[in-house]
Parts: sequence; structure tokens; C-alpha cells
Amino acid sequence: MRLLFDQNLAPTLVRRLGDLFPGSAHVREVGLERAGDEEVWAYAAAHDYTIVSKDADYHQLSFLRGSPPKTVWIRRGNCSTAEIEQVLRQWQGHLLAFAQAEDAAFLILD
Repeated sequence: MRLLFDQNLAPTLVRRLGDLFPGSAHVREVGLERAGDEEVWAYAAAHDYTIVSKDADYHQLSFLRGSPPKTVWIRRGNCSTAEIEQVLRQWQGHLLAFAQAEDAAFLILD
């Protein structure tokens, strides 16, 4: 499972979670730092990424279009990068099952 971290998440998550999610990227790394949600969505779908964001806008895109790409919404207010890392580590098993589920398109993590 390769994650594409949205602009609202720290680029350091790629390195910090590389042991669990190798091949992941941040939108900055792929030239999408100023891209809108639609562009990020298209890139993720074309390159087999799961979008990870704190942005609720992907929720609507997911319901309108389904997958690919799959989308993970981290529904937390202001929190540190360490907290985001902890959430993704804690839910790794669920994330991997989500990636394998053919009918799943959107996952909320609190």
C-alpha cells in the first residue's frame, strides 16, 4: 500500500512511515504542492496511491467517484506530526485490509 500525503500533512511522514508504507510520497515530491483536490485525485488514481488527508473534501469526491483512488481521512483537529504517525501505525492492519477490500473507497481514522 502506497500512501500519497496531502498538503495539509507533513512531508516527513513519508520517511517516518517508510517501514510500513514503502513507496509512499507527499504531494510536494510529485509536483502537486499547489494542485487542487481534483488534480491530486487524478494523480493518485493513475499512480496507484491511497490519498491520506485531513481535508474533508476528499470524502465527497470519494462518494461521487468511488475508487480508485482510495482515500483515508484523518479526522483530527490540530495535532502534531507524531500524532498522525501514531494514528497510522496504530491502524496499519485496518489500512492494509482497507487496501485489499474491493468495495471500500473511503476510510475515516480518528
